[in-house]
Amino acid sequence: MAKVYDSISADLQAFIHAQPMFFVSTAPLARDGHVNLSPKGLDTFRVLTPTRVAYLDLTGSGNETSAHLRENSRITFMFCAFEGKPNILRLYGRGRVLLAGSPEYLELAPGFPALVGARQIVVADIARVQTSCGEAVPRMQLINQRENLLAWARAKGDEGLDRYRRTNNVRSIDGLPSDFGAEVDEEVNTKKG
Repeated sequence: MAKVYDSISADLQAFIHAQPMFFVSTAPLARDGHVNLSPKGLDTFRVLTPTRVAYLDLTGSGNETSAHLRENSRITFMFCAFEGKPNILRLYGRGRVLLAGSPEYLELAPGFPALVGARQIVVADIARVQTSCGEAVPRMQLINQRENLLAWARAKGDEGLDRYRRTNNVRSIDGLPSDFGAEVDEEVNTKKG
């Protein structure tokens, strides 16, 4: 049976930190827009307070989360127990993006591992915390974290990552601007003015 809480308890925080991966889901307001669901790993999630969380977001093929949060701020996180006692935890909230180098990003960054390719931190204020049984989630064992994305980012280097983001991380697949895209648009407009 599902249980609903107002905040993240110490027990739930321990459960979150024991999970080697989590899922992030966002969606645009448009009815025919694409819902985004992304798996994340590499020790990038932090509970900041009982009602605020954050994760370090690495450069990837797109930037749907940023574009959706910029438009409507809705976000859901999900954690599943693949080992031990079955459990599913969902955190529902409102999020925003802190771009790398911004004052808020620099304030939170020391709480995360220094990972190559970090592009932003997503911060969310949580309004609903819900657990459910997870009895149908399979048992699986973690062999190790994949570091392929880190190797890819290392090979690109800072300039290559910047070019990649300017090409692939500016707009969502539905055409919504990401926070990074808004920064690029502002930069272009400043040069025109």
